[in-house]
Amino acid sequence: MPDFYAESLTPDADTELLATIDLLPDEDRRRFKAAMALSLLWSFTLVLHLFAWGTWVVACLTVIVGWHVVRVVRSQPQATPLALPSVAAAATDAAIASPLSYPYISLLVAAKNEASVIEGLVESLCQLDYPRHRYDLWIINDNSNDQTGEILDRLKADYPQLHVIHRGADAIGGKSGALNLVWPRTQGDILAVFDADAQVPPDLLRQVVPMLTQKSTESAASVGAVQVRKAIANASLNFWTRGQRAEMALDSYYQQQRVALGGIGELRGNGQFIRRDAITQCGGWNEETITDDLDLTLRLHLENWDIAFLNVPAVQEEGVTQGISLWHQRNRWAEGGYQRYLDYWRPIVQRLSLLKLSDLLAFMVMQYLIPIAAVPDLVFAVVRHRPPVYTPLTTLTVGISCWGMFMGIRRTQPVSVFSAVGQTLQGIVYMMHWAIVMSTTTLRVAVRPKRLKWVKTVHTGDREAQC
Repeated sequence: MPDFYAESLTPDADTELLATIDLLPDEDRRRFKAAMALSLLWSFTLVLHLFAWGTWVVACLTVIVGWHVVRVVRSQPQATPLALPSVAAAATDAAIASPLSYPYISLLVAAKNEASVIEGLVESLCQLDYPRHRYDLWIINDNSNDQTGEILDRLKADYPQLHVIHRGADAIGGKSGALNLVWPRTQGDILAVFDADAQVPPDLLRQVVPMLTQKSTESAASVGAVQVRKAIANASLNFWTRGQRAEMALDSYYQQQRVALGGIGELRGNGQFIRRDAITQCGGWNEETITDDLDLTLRLHLENWDIAFLNVPAVQEEGVTQGISLWHQRNRWAEGGYQRYLDYWRPIVQRLSLLKLSDLLAFMVMQYLIPIAAVPDLVFAVVRHRPPVYTPLTTLTVGISCWGMFMGIRRTQPVSVFSAVGQTLQGIVYMMHWAIVMSTTTLRVAVRPKRLKWVKTVHTGDREAQC
């Protein structure tokens, strides 16, 4: 996910950065929903502690979620379709090189103060192994105050397929606003979104296109989007980046298994491909969210589109290198992920298929509700001198995370079992921050007015290859 927004941490911080967004029109309603949800969860946890049957309720919930987890683990990922022939091979066959075989793709990048990486990104994206007349690149310079705009204007002379759009200080909507400004102007049948620090394999477009033309086997829906696995380019730098590498491996395992079952595939911002008719049906990107990818994920599924996942090759990106940067980034991820359930709970219940609804709820419990409920559970446990009531669910969550991380590492890295176990143990320790992030974020969302500002992660252009 791109690092565009984080909440202001100081009362006078609104004067420190230029890009600020006023309260969203429905922010009061969102805060009320968040407060209600938090109150209900705390109250429910208290009830479970007060009555003897509370342990049975948790046991039943653990069995239900566990049964779905077993189905996810047992699923067999669908074989990846064969990639389109390379440009060199296609040039010898006019039929293969036809527009029907190579649909037009528009690559979109929203960039702010990316002078250190933008030239390398343009050079790589303009030299992909795909017919040059069948794709173009659109970069939105979003009110940068470094040399990003000047670099892009200079590069236009060297790359005819590069289009540069400059947004001023009065632009609104963040990354979503930037994408909405550009995508209606493009001619791509497929839209691909990358972050400015993305390191894109030359054959990526040829690998993705066949996935967008195949039919889902477990669902009547068509594939409307593909998320490419993300890898951390600077993974060996320190504890934080090694933890993010393990986290991405866990995410890739969840994605593959959930998609294989027919559940919820999710977008991750960087390396996402979307069919034009799918984004049109969704009405573009939502400019009232801080995680455009997670929001679009739900809207695609609600419109009966599936999201596929490509494990190989991966799109590499720079991992954040400091704890404070990670804190800002994960707070935004937590808030955006939580916010979408508040925004779409009614259509989720009404319009999702039973399988997708079950998958969504099971992972919502493990990824969001258990971390949020950990604080009241521990408080009531200490007061009543008894074990935490959610221990079975917490054990299940940690267990599947260990297994998923181990399997994800084995699928994405050529390492031994011993090395994979070591990375898993370190990754699980690293992932403990998520419980703190979710607890503090949901409390803040429920009680504090929201103002968003642009707090971006600094990219250095590190090209160390780590899959």
